[in-house]
Amino acid sequence: MALPAWDDPEPLAIGSAPLPEYGTGSLADLLPTLAAGLGVPGMTAAIPELTPADRNCVFLIDGLGWEQLKAHPDEAPYLTSLLATSRGGTGRPITAGYPATTATSLASVGTGLPPGAHGLPGYTVRNPDTGELMNQLRWKPWTPPAVWQPYPTVFQLADRAGVHTAQVSSPTFEHTPLTQIALSGGTFHGRLSGEERMDLAARQLAEGDRSLVYTYYAEVDGKGHRFGVDSDAWRGQLGHVDRLVQRLAEQLPPRTALYVTADHGMIDIPFDEQHRIDFDEDWELRAGVALLGGEGRARHVYALPGAARDVLAVWREVLGEQFWVASRDEAVAAGWFGPAVEDRVYDRIGDVVAAAHDDVLLIASEREPNESSMTGNHGSMTPAEQLVPLLEVRT
Repeated sequence: MALPAWDDPEPLAIGSAPLPEYGTGSLADLLPTLAAGLGVPGMTAAIPELTPADRNCVFLIDGLGWEQLKAHPDEAPYLTSLLATSRGGTGRPITAGYPATTATSLASVGTGLPPGAHGLPGYTVRNPDTGELMNQLRWKPWTPPAVWQPYPTVFQLADRAGVHTAQVSSPTFEHTPLTQIALSGGTFHGRLSGEERMDLAARQLAEGDRSLVYTYYAEVDGKGHRFGVDSDAWRGQLGHVDRLVQRLAEQLPPRTALYVTADHGMIDIPFDEQHRIDFDEDWELRAGVALLGGEGRARHVYALPGAARDVLAVWREVLGEQFWVASRDEAVAAGWFGPAVEDRVYDRIGDVVAAAHDDVLLIASEREPNESSMTGNHGSMTPAEQLVPLLEVRT
């Protein structure tokens, strides 16, 4: 029965948000599964479809979502040929985790923990000790890394267990705090070009009878943010990374499993007022808000003292048809950040959490001019952002 015209539509139900597959098929489950197959103590094979191998390589392509890859077979013929191998031959994707953003996802990959445990639950979040917004990708303002994320990485545990462990990435990332808390362990090898990384990753795999090697490529994401995921520039990067994956696959040593995955997908948002809601120009959304964190499709909203209930009510009224709008406790109870949220992480999450359902963006044109000007965006729980491949090549 249709609602009468004068009735307000109901906001999106919190329980209708599609949860990441924490514990069975998320990015946080990948390295523990591989490490368990290598005999690393304390690791659990959480993705049951994957078969152990003596040598394992993870190639993470920043921004290459499952839906974007499937939509561009001509630009990525080699990757497309591997789609049926995804997730152990099931032909299915895995999920990034919430929010679907680089800092959160890389921490999930490297620690083998969901965001509620590793403690990087967004692009920017409030540091409860200082009251400031902390950018967890750029690590500004400075925060002691081992205090912010105290758990060992899977690479560190594998290295201690005698597995030959290495990361092959851009030299820019060698000493960053994010690398330190998420991707360190064994040896880091910095190489500028993608071709050099592929060649060195293959050699590193052959260095041990048991090996765990990680390599990374960023520019698919970079072109998507700037030009969009259907632009010529993005398509060119997809074609380039397709050739890189094939180059690595053709050099794999015996007894190796190569897994190609990503940290998130991406969605293009039109540049108009209907699709881009500007927090800095909306007095209703600003009322009672002390800090605006997260990013355009995955917001953390920190209320002034005593204002959290009112902020939730207004955000739900204004945005509730286009965003899943939850209180902190509702988002935690629903499992958005994993099965549990640790005490040290709880107050990093917004008093209000808003995750985009529609093709919309909540920008902040004055306080976030660069982020607000991006064409391609990500962060929420929609399939375009959340689903990532887990393609496999074995020797």
